[in-house]
This record gives sequence, C-alpha cells and structure tokens, in this order.
Amino acid sequence: MLMDEAIERAAELAASRPRHLLGLVGPPGVGKSTLSALIQERVGDAMVVVGMDGFHLANAELCRLDRRERKGAPDTFDVDGYVSLLNRLRNQKSALYAPRFDRDIEESIGSAVLVEPSVSLVITEGNYLLHDDSGWSEVRPQLDEVWYLELDDDERRDRLVRRRLGHGDDRVRAEKWVREVDEPNAVLIAGTRHLADAVITMQ
Repeated sequence: MLMDEAIERAAELAASRPRHLLGLVGPPGVGKSTLSALIQERVGDAMVVVGMDGFHLANAELCRLDRRERKGAPDTFDVDGYVSLLNRLRNQKSALYAPRFDRDIEESIGSAVLVEPSVSLVITEGNYLLHDDSGWSEVRPQLDEVWYLELDDDERRDRLVRRRLGHGDDRVRAEKWVREVDEPNAVLIAGTRHLADAVITMQ
C-alpha cells in the first residue's frame, strides 16, 4: 500500500464507529511519526496518537538494570503498562491521559497526551507491536489493524544518524548507536513483517 492509500484508509477508520485502534509498526527511522502526522492533517481531531515510546523505562532505571546502552530494545520498556493503557483505550468511558516520549530529554513525560472518549481513531506507533516475546504478544490482540512501514535501509539509517545529530550526539557516537543499537532492533522488527495486516511503502 502506498502512503496516500494508507492515509485514505485511516480516514475511513476515523469516520466510522466504534473506535478503531490502529498500530503502525516498523524499524527505527522508517517514518512512523511522519505517517501519523500526515493522517492527523487529514482527519484532524477525530484521531490521537499514543506512542509505545512513552513506555520507555526511565534512564535511571535502565542504568540500574545495566540496559541504558541498549535503550530501545524490547526489554527496555514497561510492556505491561503499555498493554494496560491499550486495554483502557479499548474500553474507555471517560477522559484519560497517556505518556509521551520527549526526544530532547530522552525521557517519558507522564499524563502528557489527552484522549477523549469521542476520539474515533487511536494510532499507536512502535517497534514491537507484532513481537511475541516477553509480554509483547499481549499487544496485538488490543489492536484492530497493524500496518508495517518499510523504507530503503540506507535512507532509514541516514535519517537515524541525522536524528541523533539533531539531539546533540556527535557523528561518531550517532553512527555507533545506529549500527550497534538501532540496527539489531531493526532486524528483529523486520522478522515480524509477515504478521502485519498491510505493508506501507514509505518515501
């Protein structure tokens, strides 16, 4: 599916009832947030984005667990908390708040995203929506559809390096992180592609 087709499909979901929970999954740097923003432009207040990244464990906790240098791997998230929020979104009766990950401070901010019961489309973006280990298998049953996003690998890695440069890394550290942390995760995520309801070709 092309991006334009994906946006129109999302608009159809936003125009229907009951609420739909749509997952956007793909390796780091593929453009999940970009596609979410384009859908938001199309459907407006009918949708809200609740990111999986809001459930990153705090840096202090990652240091305690000796996982700080692997931040972004499957075991560096509060999976149970994420599944619990998805269940609340599925059965929502009153306003609720979700966390948001702030890339400038590399930490999650609690209760930063308001979700009203009237919202008809909730998009959740993340790397491990189709992963089946360490509690992640509980995510997929909460979602109506999951779309896998793919992009040329060289372009995707270049975007990741530019992102880290934009948040204060020097080039050596940025390239090392992408090579040693992001890419092993990307390989793991690519192994779930066949489980998606649709594959979106990003630009």
